[in-house]
Amino acid sequence: MSQTQHQTVLVLDFGGQYNQLIARRVRDEGVYCEMIPGGSSIERIRSKNPMGIILTGGPNSVYAEGAPRCTPEIFELGIPVLGICYGMQLMNYLLGGTVNPCEKSEYGRIPVTID
Repeated sequence: MSQTQHQTVLVLDFGGQYNQLIARRVRDEGVYCEMIPGGSSIERIRSKNPMGIILTGGPNSVYAEGAPRCTPEIFELGIPVLGICYGMQLMNYLLGGTVNPCEKSEYGRIPVTID
Protein backbone atom coordinates (compact mmCIF):
# COMPACT_ATOMS: atom_id res chain seq x y z
CA MET A 1 0.00 0.00 0.00
CA SER A 2 1.35 3.43 -0.87
CA GLN A 3 1.43 6.27 1.63
CA THR A 4 -1.70 7.80 0.09
CA GLN A 5 -3.69 4.56 0.47
CA HIS A 6 -4.86 3.29 3.82
CA GLN A 7 -7.47 1.04 5.32
CA THR A 8 -10.51 2.98 6.47
CA VAL A 9 -13.19 2.34 9.05
CA LEU A 10 -16.25 4.55 8.68
CA VAL A 11 -18.19 5.64 11.74
CA LEU A 12 -21.76 6.58 10.85
CA ASP A 13 -22.86 9.26 13.31
CA PHE A 14 -26.40 9.09 14.72
CA GLY A 15 -25.93 11.79 17.34
CA GLY A 16 -24.73 9.85 20.36
CA GLN A 17 -22.52 11.38 23.01
CA TYR A 18 -19.72 8.82 22.59
CA ASN A 19 -19.35 8.89 18.80
CA GLN A 20 -16.10 10.88 18.80
CA LEU A 21 -14.69 8.56 21.48
CA ILE A 22 -15.53 5.51 19.35
CA ALA A 23 -13.68 7.02 16.38
CA ARG A 24 -10.72 7.91 18.60
CA ARG A 25 -10.45 4.35 19.92
CA VAL A 26 -10.34 3.02 16.36
CA ARG A 27 -7.58 5.52 15.54
CA ASP A 28 -5.72 4.52 18.72
CA GLU A 29 -5.43 1.05 17.17
CA GLY A 30 -3.62 2.54 14.17
CA VAL A 31 -6.58 2.39 11.80
CA TYR A 32 -7.64 5.42 9.76
CA CYS A 33 -11.18 6.35 10.74
CA GLU A 34 -13.65 8.89 9.42
CA MET A 35 -16.95 9.94 10.95
CA ILE A 36 -19.71 10.81 8.50
CA PRO A 37 -23.44 11.49 8.96
CA GLY A 38 -25.51 8.37 9.52
CA GLY A 39 -27.77 9.18 6.57
CA SER A 40 -24.91 9.40 4.04
CA SER A 41 -25.60 7.97 0.61
CA ILE A 42 -24.28 4.59 -0.48
CA GLU A 43 -22.25 6.41 -3.13
CA ARG A 44 -20.45 8.46 -0.48
CA ILE A 45 -19.84 5.36 1.62
CA ARG A 46 -18.51 3.38 -1.36
CA SER A 47 -16.22 6.26 -2.33
CA LYS A 48 -14.41 5.89 1.01
CA ASN A 49 -13.74 2.19 0.27
CA PRO A 50 -14.15 1.20 3.94
CA MET A 51 -12.89 -2.07 5.38
CA GLY A 52 -15.64 -1.86 8.00
CA ILE A 53 -18.46 0.34 9.27
CA ILE A 54 -19.53 1.24 12.79
CA LEU A 55 -23.10 2.41 13.37
CA THR A 56 -23.00 4.57 16.49
CA GLY A 57 -25.44 5.37 19.23
CA GLY A 58 -27.96 8.14 19.41
CA PRO A 59 -30.93 9.32 21.43
CA ASN A 60 -33.67 8.07 19.09
CA SER A 61 -35.96 5.07 18.87
CA VAL A 62 -35.89 3.16 15.58
CA TYR A 63 -39.70 3.32 15.63
CA ALA A 64 -39.93 7.11 16.03
CA GLU A 65 -41.18 9.11 13.07
CA GLY A 66 -38.20 10.78 11.41
CA ALA A 67 -35.65 8.65 13.28
CA PRO A 68 -32.27 8.70 11.53
CA ARG A 69 -31.54 5.83 9.18
CA CYS A 70 -28.62 4.58 7.18
CA THR A 71 -28.98 3.06 3.76
CA PRO A 72 -29.65 -0.69 4.05
CA GLU A 73 -27.27 -1.18 1.10
CA ILE A 74 -24.34 -1.06 3.55
CA PHE A 75 -25.21 -4.65 4.48
CA GLU A 76 -24.57 -5.71 0.88
CA LEU A 77 -21.02 -4.31 0.68
CA GLY A 78 -19.46 -7.53 1.96
CA ILE A 79 -17.66 -5.82 4.86
CA PRO A 80 -18.17 -6.07 8.63
CA VAL A 81 -20.74 -3.74 10.20
CA LEU A 82 -20.76 -3.19 13.97
CA GLY A 83 -23.76 -1.60 15.65
CA ILE A 84 -23.38 0.09 19.03
CA CYS A 85 -26.46 1.12 21.05
CA TYR A 86 -28.88 2.83 18.61
CA GLY A 87 -26.72 1.53 15.75
CA MET A 88 -27.27 -2.07 16.88
CA GLN A 89 -31.00 -1.48 17.19
CA LEU A 90 -31.08 0.15 13.75
CA MET A 91 -29.16 -2.74 12.19
CA ASN A 92 -31.56 -5.22 13.76
CA TYR A 93 -34.57 -3.22 12.55
CA LEU A 94 -33.27 -2.77 8.98
CA LEU A 95 -32.49 -6.47 8.70
CA GLY A 96 -36.05 -7.46 9.64
CA GLY A 97 -35.81 -7.88 13.41
CA THR A 98 -37.77 -6.17 16.13
CA VAL A 99 -36.63 -3.90 18.92
CA ASN A 100 -38.49 -4.12 22.22
CA PRO A 101 -38.14 -1.90 25.27
CA CYS A 102 -36.74 -3.46 28.40
CA GLU A 103 -38.63 -3.48 31.69
CA LYS A 104 -35.96 -1.42 33.40
CA SER A 105 -33.70 1.11 31.65
CA GLU A 106 -29.97 0.86 32.31
CA TYR A 107 -26.94 2.99 31.94
CA GLY A 108 -23.37 1.91 32.56
CA ARG A 109 -22.36 -1.53 33.75
CA ILE A 110 -24.88 -4.26 34.19
CA PRO A 111 -24.42 -7.98 34.89
CA VAL A 112 -25.03 -10.29 31.93
CA THR A 113 -26.29 -13.85 32.22
CA ILE A 114 -25.63 -16.21 29.32
CA ASP A 115 -28.09 -19.10 29.02
